[in-house]
Amino acid sequence: MKSFQKELNRRRTFGIISHPDAGKTTLTEKLLLFGGAIQEAGAVKSNKIKKGATSDFMEIERQRGISVATSVLGFEYKDIKINILDTPGHKDFAEDTFRTLTAVDSVIVVIDVAKGVEEQTEKLVEVCRMRNIPMIVFINKMDREGKDAFELLDEIEQKLNLTVTPLSYPIGMGYDFKGIYNIWEKNVNLFTGDPRKDIEDTIEISDLTSSELDDLIGDEAANELREELELAQGVYPEFDKDAYLRGQLQPVFFGSALNNFGVRELLDCFISIAPTPRPKESEERIVKPEEDKFTGFVFKIHANMDPRHRDRLAFVKIVSGTFERNKPYLHVRNDKKLKFASPNAFFAEKKEIVDVSYPGDIVGLHDTGNFKIGDTLTEGEALNYRGIPSFSPEHFRYINNADPMKSKQLAKGIDQLMDEGVAQLFTLELNGRKIIGTVGALQFEVIQYRLEHEYGAKCTYENLNVHKATWIEAEDEKSEEFKDFKRLKSKFLAKDKKGQLVFLADSQFSLQMTRDKYPSIKFHFTSEF
Repeated sequence: MKSFQKELNRRRTFGIISHPDAGKTTLTEKLLLFGGAIQEAGAVKSNKIKKGATSDFMEIERQRGISVATSVLGFEYKDIKINILDTPGHKDFAEDTFRTLTAVDSVIVVIDVAKGVEEQTEKLVEVCRMRNIPMIVFINKMDREGKDAFELLDEIEQKLNLTVTPLSYPIGMGYDFKGIYNIWEKNVNLFTGDPRKDIEDTIEISDLTSSELDDLIGDEAANELREELELAQGVYPEFDKDAYLRGQLQPVFFGSALNNFGVRELLDCFISIAPTPRPKESEERIVKPEEDKFTGFVFKIHANMDPRHRDRLAFVKIVSGTFERNKPYLHVRNDKKLKFASPNAFFAEKKEIVDVSYPGDIVGLHDTGNFKIGDTLTEGEALNYRGIPSFSPEHFRYINNADPMKSKQLAKGIDQLMDEGVAQLFTLELNGRKIIGTVGALQFEVIQYRLEHEYGAKCTYENLNVHKATWIEAEDEKSEEFKDFKRLKSKFLAKDKKGQLVFLADSQFSLQMTRDKYPSIKFHFTSEF
């Protein structure tokens, strides 16, 4: 039992969220460098030869330089087992990110020093706030000109509605950037601009009044640092670990991920304050990680991780107990027992087969089509973990088969990609035509590309004027009002993949009119209601 508790206590599972281009993938790589997981970071841009970053493994991501799918990276650092879920920053893939946030115990928010808080960050932080997920903020790119530290801290408090406290503080910025004073460890880390060297250059200074500081960074910078730190300590609350764990206080670190600077400080503080696996609410009860019976849920499905084998991987977050290889577990929705001969643990593209996994870990299970996002696996108890909804799409197109000889492949491809949560499929009640709905327009390209390259099927799209899709809930399906609604709106009605009825409104106005006309019918913007 003691070893189970020990394994539990050394797990930290977190997500990194940010606006595109704030440097999230670079930060992920540098964290892996400290874990000794990669010898040389992939973000080396030289003579237009760009080695793709370790975590971006889909071809389309390599071409576009953006992370499309969330990848899972595990590594060890100072005897702590760290699982990072790297999320796409691009807003067209927000849904994947929202789902990933159901599987993390804490979050690191990356903010660009020049751009400050951006819209995408606001949305993601709001989701974390709703769930009281503990957050650490990392202000990146300090070696570039940007906003002043106080201005950034204010902006984070106002726009993101957070209560912050700096645990490190920059000495200068941009061209004058000299380094960082680490409030958490009371030392100075000097910036040399040489990414190989910055790792060792830390000088212990517990007394800021000592002349040693002036010798290190010069009188002017030293005095400015003393004044600003004094001001910061007057303005911001002292760090309180319990408040952080409750999601009420957010520590802030400064650094430059590209130069590998300030990253170790972030990581060292993270492993000492970040939460171990947390309890999770299911529809039936709250499940605690230390329970001895295994439970877990699928938060992501990824088809064709390996294009040579047509396999899908279901990513399962372990909530309680231990997951063992070859042991039969109950698939709650299908009510059948399944066992897994080769559960995978991840290191970016590398996967290893594991015998035992613990709460907080993410396991990849080979799937032949049994799983959907949100499914629960247990040792027999009928539990359902909630909170992985489908969101109402904002872009809609008819999907047509461009190669009649390949209609089977197309159907299979669409079916699998929809299970993966890349987009949603609606079938019109009137004529059975298929409509794809996505959160972002870029997804249509991803679908077309993957259908062709992974399934050998070709599709074309046709525009469709739909403003919003809403899920329909009727108080009484036999009522005259509901029959009238179905008759008059028949050409706007479709079924989603689960067979739930969906109303496709062509404008905000017509949605409002329909709502007013049929008061007993509820129109929902997510599929979980």
